[in-house]
Amino acid sequence: MSHGHRRPIVAGNWKMNGTQEQAVTITRDLLKGFHATPQIEVVLFPPFTVLQKVGELLRASSISLGAQNIHWESKGAFTGEISAAMLKELGCKVAIVGHSERRQFFGETDATVRKRLKATLEAGLNGILCVGETLQQRQQGKTWEIIETQLQAALEGIEPLTAKAQLIVAYEPVWAIGTGQNATSVQAQEVHEKIRRWLAGRFGQAAADAIRIQYGGSVKAENAAELMAQPDVDGALVGGASLEPKGFLSIIESTVQTKEAGCSTHSS
Repeated sequence: MSHGHRRPIVAGNWKMNGTQEQAVTITRDLLKGFHATPQIEVVLFPPFTVLQKVGELLRASSISLGAQNIHWESKGAFTGEISAAMLKELGCKVAIVGHSERRQFFGETDATVRKRLKATLEAGLNGILCVGETLQQRQQGKTWEIIETQLQAALEGIEPLTAKAQLIVAYEPVWAIGTGQNATSVQAQEVHEKIRRWLAGRFGQAAADAIRIQYGGSVKAENAAELMAQPDVDGALVGGASLEPKGFLSIIESTVQTKEAGCSTHSS
C-alpha cells in the first residue's frame, strides 16, 4: 500500500518541563536549526504556562502549537482544567488525548478519553489519540486486545470524515516510555498495521489511508530512521528528546529523509 500521501508528523511533548526562560531558549534554538519543508508537519506541546510565549515565537514559522491535554466542557467549575476555546485562543492547532501518563497517574479512563477527544475534534482541533499496552499486558499476549478496546472506546460516535481530517493516532507502548527501551521497528510496524486495518474496518479504507499513526516511546536520533522506514509509521511522538533541540532536529531530519527515500521506492 502506498503511504506517500500521508504527511509525516513529528510532535515534541515537553511534558512537565520548561520554565518561561527555558521554553524561549529551546524554541529559539529549534527554530534556528529548523528548515521548513512541506513534506512534514512539526508540532510542539509545551506546558500550559508557556503556551503563549512559545506560540508567539512559532507564529512566523511552520511549526504548530499543541496542548498536552484538554477538557471536554467549554467552561465552568472544573478547577485545574483547560478548554478547547482557551487553547484555540492561544493558537493551538492540536491536542494530545489519553496519553499513557494521564491514564496511569491521573485517572483517565476510556470514557474520559472519549469525551476529551470528541470535544477536541468538535472544536476543529486535530486530536492525537494515544493508545498502548503495559509490559505486563504485552507479556500476557494481550497487546492487541488492549489497543482495540482503547480505540473502540475513544472513537465511538466519531464520523469517518472527521476522523479522516482531524484524527492522528499515537501508538505508545507504555513499557517503552521514558525507559530507554523502544519497541523494535518490527514490533512497531506490526501494531501500526493492525491499527490501520482496524481503522479501515471502522471508517473505511480511504480514511484509514489518510490517518497518520505516530510511534511514541523512547524515540531518539539513533532509532528514528529505522522506525520511520516502516510503511505504517507516519511520524513520532517524542518525549524527553524534544527538549534537546539538536536531537529533536535530527529526528525531524531522519523522518524527512526516510520518508522521501520511501516515496521514491514505493510507487503507488
